[in-house]
Amino acid sequence: MQNVQKGFTLIELMIVIAIVGILAAIALPAYQDYTVRAKMSEPLATLAEAKTTIAEYYSANGVLPNTAAIAGINSDPNKEIVASIIYTSAASGPLLRARVQAGIIPGGGTGNSFVLSGTTRSDRSIDWKCKPGTTTPIEAKYLPANCRG
Repeated sequence: MQNVQKGFTLIELMIVIAIVGILAAIALPAYQDYTVRAKMSEPLATLAEAKTTIAEYYSANGVLPNTAAIAGINSDPNKEIVASIIYTSAASGPLLRARVQAGIIPGGGTGNSFVLSGTTRSDRSIDWKCKPGTTTPIEAKYLPANCRG
């Protein structure tokens, strides 16, 4: 009579558990980075609202608004992800900064931000470029794709 094996041996189970552990160790950090990048779409959408109001004001009046209130920007949305929007009018063009709430960026404190920098054109339009903030920038791996360059 022959002894027929039923089930898996201990070594086979240990190998499978090791493989699952290695895959989890690789996938978990990638998933955490992905969730932070997904959250960064809210500040970008909030900045899109603000840049539209600035562009409309500039198109209609030929000058940039002096303050966020004049432009019609809600500078303190205090949403789940967006803490504030900071508007600056400079000779070179408008500057919009989105500050995210504390704890959204791993290892980040308060004040993490990214910026939309505008350049005015003679036809009363504005070209916008997205880039990391200057004082407490968000790491490039968390920024939307058009802000990483």
